[in-house]
Amino acid sequence: MISRFRHSVSLCLLGLLCIVALPGHAANTLTVYTYDSFTSEWGPGPVIKTAFEKECDCTLNFVAIDSSAAILNRVQLEGDASKADVVLGLDYNLMALAEDTGLLTESGADLSAVQLPVDWASDIFVPFDYGHFAFVYDTEMLAEPPTSLDELVNAPDDLKIIIQDPRTSTPGLGLMLWVKAVYGDDASDVWKKLQPKILTVTKGWSEAYFSLFLNGEAPMVLSYDTSPGYHMAIDKTEQYQAAAFDEGHYLQIEVAALLKNSPNQELGKSFLQFLISKEAQSALPLTNVMYPSTDIGDALPEEFSKLIKPSKSLLLDTNTVRDERKAWIDEWLNAAN
Repeated sequence: MISRFRHSVSLCLLGLLCIVALPGHAANTLTVYTYDSFTSEWGPGPVIKTAFEKECDCTLNFVAIDSSAAILNRVQLEGDASKADVVLGLDYNLMALAEDTGLLTESGADLSAVQLPVDWASDIFVPFDYGHFAFVYDTEMLAEPPTSLDELVNAPDDLKIIIQDPRTSTPGLGLMLWVKAVYGDDASDVWKKLQPKILTVTKGWSEAYFSLFLNGEAPMVLSYDTSPGYHMAIDKTEQYQAAAFDEGHYLQIEVAALLKNSPNQELGKSFLQFLISKEAQSALPLTNVMYPSTDIGDALPEEFSKLIKPSKSLLLDTNTVRDERKAWIDEWLNAAN
């Protein structure tokens, strides 16, 4: 976790008065809490920071936190004293919980250009990208992947998969909701059937994907339908592909929101609008490896046309997720024991 407390001291000519720049909301500085991969050197953060600072004559200060859920936990703990102006990287499943904190305010953004697989109505959250959860497989290890979630659940136990923990990982939560959306009250039995095939459950996506899957530890990993686009465009390989499932795929929509107590309301609103500008949106496919939430035309990499097209976008209501999340996680934990 990156600390945002940076102290600078300047000497004034008159009286040599020392003025300390306070570590809160500095003038013309917009502080954005986001997840760590967004701010990494290969993520969209550096590109978006450079572009927005040219436009706003301000400093964009990203504070990296390790996950979407951790961002929400951080602002909840800080409450009205939060140093954040904007939170970026929450997803649809956490929206109701985030709104219930009372810490957020209307974005003021014009969302008329937003195009998602589902209708969008929120006036607080700005959707900046989306994708579907999928099991990515190594074609050199698995010639014929499952063609449905049901086929995966009932596959021989020697087919090993890597998944993430729904308590700490957005994809892990997504898989839990995916199973619940397809199987409903039978989800517990499905988890029990799936257990022998789970090689390991990691805390986060990076460990599962980079440390284990790409090193050949298992032929399948829980990831996104967009993941192969990166490999095709950057690594110049089609070795890694997403398995299309007949039941459809669970949708993830990533959002940003403005904190009500931010003293930089207008600057925050400008940033939220910038997030859905063509300049910012065009940076997302090959840095955040997700679909942009608006039509960017020819700026969408050609490789994305080769990705699977989910037959159905599955999405449980965010209020239902808020109300049932703990019970469903307990169900998952009980099935794992």
